[in-house]
Amino acid sequence: MSDPVCPLCERPIPEGVPQSLHHLVPRSKGGKGGASVLLHHQCHKEIHVTFSEGQLARQFHTVQALKTHPRLRKYIKWVSKRPPSFLSRTKLKRR
Repeated sequence: MSDPVCPLCERPIPEGVPQSLHHLVPRSKGGKGGASVLLHHQCHKEIHVTFSEGQLARQFHTVQALKTHPRLRKYIKWVSKRPPSFLSRTKLKRR
């Protein structure tokens, strides 16, 4: 069986690599029980540092929409060159 693939950075998520479920519409904005995707924990943190929950609910509630944002495009280009187990600090404020 092959490893799941992170739909944001398109790198595999091997067993033992930090991962998390991202609700495409935040639970606090009506997404409880809605669609979610499995991401590298690193990618998930980058999403939540970049967007408010309101922005995620209104405009960035699909993986395709997330990939159109300039900051995430730059992040994806950068992280895609790293191994799947790569972890780094994420700045804690939205840019």
